[in-house]
Amino acid sequence: MSVSYKKLQHMMIERDISNSKLMHDANISANIISKIKNGQYIALDKVESICKALDCTPNDILVFLDSPDDSSKK
Repeated sequence: MSVSYKKLQHMMIERDISNSKLMHDANISANIISKIKNGQYIALDKVESICKALDCTPNDILVFLDSPDDSSKK
């Protein structure tokens, strides 16, 4: 299973929020921004910080994707 943060990236564009503004408002590091851009997992407390800063829920900013390897485990 993998994660996509495209919803977050679209929200940031729609709200005209830069990476640096999100880093400041959510108190997250550049490393977290990098992980988001690369579709890597981030800690739940960081997801919470982002959601609080953007006044949204995790469903508004991320989606879990099935990977081809997961289909054999079902």
